[in-house]
Amino acid sequence: MKKFHLSLTKQIFVGLALGVIVGGAIHYFLDEHPHAKEQTIQWVRVLSRVFLSLIKMIIAPLLFSTLVVGIAGAGTIKEVGRIGLKALIYFEIVTTLALFIGLGAVNLTKPGIGVNLPAEQSVEAKEIAARASKMTPQDHFVTIFPTSLFKALAENDVLQIVVFSLIFAVALAAVGEKGRPVLAFCESLSEIMFKFTNNIMHFAPWGVGAAMAVTVGSKGLGVLRNLAMMILTLYGALAVFIIVVLGAVAIMIRLPIKRFIRLVKEPALLAFTTTSSESAFPMAMENMERLGVPRRIVSFVLPMGYSFNLDGSTLYLSLAAVFVAQASNIELSLGQQLLILLTLMLSTKGIAAVPRASLVVLAGTLAQFGLPLEGIAVILGVDELMDMARTSTNVVGNCLATAVVARWEGEFNDAGNEDVAAVDPSAHPDH
Repeated sequence: MKKFHLSLTKQIFVGLALGVIVGGAIHYFLDEHPHAKEQTIQWVRVLSRVFLSLIKMIIAPLLFSTLVVGIAGAGTIKEVGRIGLKALIYFEIVTTLALFIGLGAVNLTKPGIGVNLPAEQSVEAKEIAARASKMTPQDHFVTIFPTSLFKALAENDVLQIVVFSLIFAVALAAVGEKGRPVLAFCESLSEIMFKFTNNIMHFAPWGVGAAMAVTVGSKGLGVLRNLAMMILTLYGALAVFIIVVLGAVAIMIRLPIKRFIRLVKEPALLAFTTTSSESAFPMAMENMERLGVPRRIVSFVLPMGYSFNLDGSTLYLSLAAVFVAQASNIELSLGQQLLILLTLMLSTKGIAAVPRASLVVLAGTLAQFGLPLEGIAVILGVDELMDMARTSTNVVGNCLATAVVARWEGEFNDAGNEDVAAVDPSAHPDH
């Protein structure tokens, strides 16, 4: 008799559905008992917090070891520079298209018309605005370079880890034979961390279910209806971007689309439910290698994309900025909207791919153009739902970027690398 076993994707969907049911029950039965409701939600949130903590624990050692092995083990300085330049050119083109789609969508549906902005900002909105006021273009550039490796590792600063790893790998390659023991250590660490990821992903359905239960439990099923036009506009624009822009790119590079969808759906679903690209990073890295992208390209381009290729976030920002203007009855000329696009094009490069980072950039943009920061308070009410969509789009876009660069380099394996250990153990029972 064949043993019944659900794949990881199905387990996550089950966890998602149960999370909605549990969250709805918490909201319905405990709504008249605020203290008990809050305590219950906090205990449920423990599961999602534990899952995200486990994922964050993986990021730094996995990123460092794979980058060092990829560059010092097989690449050259010239090759790294060529791959990096190609990736940055692609990132700039695609994120610019995302900004224009967001701008077109918000002008078409005008979701901000008729929205009454609150008289006062919420505490969270004030904190976000305060953080945004401290951001300068110079700070964006300087913070790319870590003052301490250990600080960058402790804070999971992806871009700083990438910069240190690149410089370290180049130095390691220059040392030659004396550096072999360090390279061997990084190779072993890389394999251990991928196995570590396999083990942690067994907990994913619980973390996903808890995250959804917290969202629905705290705000009720009605959270799915608040500011519906804003949410639908964003989801529609992201769908157009994925189908038209990313779809066209996939066709141009002759991507095996069915296999890509099969391998990208799990990391995208994780990002959607947890609103954090970090949760999807280890699985995205492994699955793109299974797609046919060499590990050294995946380990270089994917983390770069997490800072420079946030397609969903950039689209959302152009949409949200004009939404606030509409909600404030402020008419923006085409020139002003294009100037906002230019500002966002620069300010979104290097932002961390974590929840609320987009709101910080939005606050800075609103302040620069004299738009009311009270708009953030309106958006905060449904930001988590929008964060789900834009974060999963970020992951899909970055996964595709690795395939694009691999194809440009002439190193994409059309047959795939299915012998790479899958994150989902049920997909390959032998592992």
